[in-house]
Amino acid sequence: MRVGCPKEIKNHEYRVGLTPGSVREYVAHGHDVLVETGAGAGIGADDNAYRAAGARIAKTAEEVFAKSDMVVKVKEPQPGEWVQLSEGQILYTYLHLAPDPAQTKGLVDSGVTAIAYETVTDDRGGLPLLAPMSEVAGRLAIQAGATALQKANGGRGVLLGGVPGVLPGKVAIIGGGVVGLQAAKMAVGLGADVTIIDRSIPRLRQLDDIFNGRIHTRYSTVEALEEECFSADVVVGAVLIPGAAAPKLVSREMLSGMKPGAVLVDVAIDQGGCFETSKPTTHAEPTYEVDGIIHYCVANMPGAVPVTSAYALNNATLHHGLQLADKGLRALADDPHLRNGLNVHKGRITNRAVAEALGYEMAEPQAVLAAAA
Repeated sequence: MRVGCPKEIKNHEYRVGLTPGSVREYVAHGHDVLVETGAGAGIGADDNAYRAAGARIAKTAEEVFAKSDMVVKVKEPQPGEWVQLSEGQILYTYLHLAPDPAQTKGLVDSGVTAIAYETVTDDRGGLPLLAPMSEVAGRLAIQAGATALQKANGGRGVLLGGVPGVLPGKVAIIGGGVVGLQAAKMAVGLGADVTIIDRSIPRLRQLDDIFNGRIHTRYSTVEALEEECFSADVVVGAVLIPGAAAPKLVSREMLSGMKPGAVLVDVAIDQGGCFETSKPTTHAEPTYEVDGIIHYCVANMPGAVPVTSAYALNNATLHHGLQLADKGLRALADDPHLRNGLNVHKGRITNRAVAEALGYEMAEPQAVLAAAA
């Protein structure tokens, strides 16, 4: 199969879909790999590193899209990219379609087979291709929140860890999944006063055991959310409903009860955000203020640390990518967990959460794949 990797063009996105090491694996499996010139610059991998791994170098993204059977990316295709996709191609990347009707229509109209990293599952019910970026984003959330909290950046002027004789800052984390766990680890490491809010009692018990009493846990109710947000210096939104738009858990009305200069970090922004006042931002302008509250809503947080995140992502995506390259669509038929990643196929939406969020008729993945066989 001809596997292509274009350079990412989203604002301040430095990750790359294929590292040189991943290219070597595809080539070892007998595949022809085409990488756009400069695609790996953000991780310190120049064109010669890709050539040494066995790739051919394309001068333009247009060449990659035109000549590839499968396109491997990091972020969702931008408008100038989705118009270059065509029926018969496989797109393998993060998509986050539920809050993005324009991209969804673009992929439907293209006829491409689009597989979303974020909805591929595993035997334990986890999301293995999303997990590494959730780990990175969770840890970055505390760094971002601590920076935004500084007075010069519009924040309250509180040091999360405090100092002897001065209380530490308070961090409220909404959601106890991968992002919430990693955010809590970072916040606890800084010495902050941390509370995790979640709707799963078993998960709260597990988190209590993990931190051995170093954090507080609360069952998620409207009252609990209000009390924790009103007392917090930093609130991290870390909720996830796989494939679906994130629920709006913090309303604009609640902002009036928060401390002026407090910070909201919305890690769920890729799925539409879990704060009513959230809107996507970029690394170029990461924050904005609403009613005296600083919002950090960067939609590609791990792009700020591309060396760490690109290699972590490739570690997770390589196995399924090789399956697709080796078997084509038969890989989706053979592996139910990979098939869960199928979001769009030949003009049909094949993910229930996306279809319900955007008003499409949902087509069963097995049915559309059988029809295409």
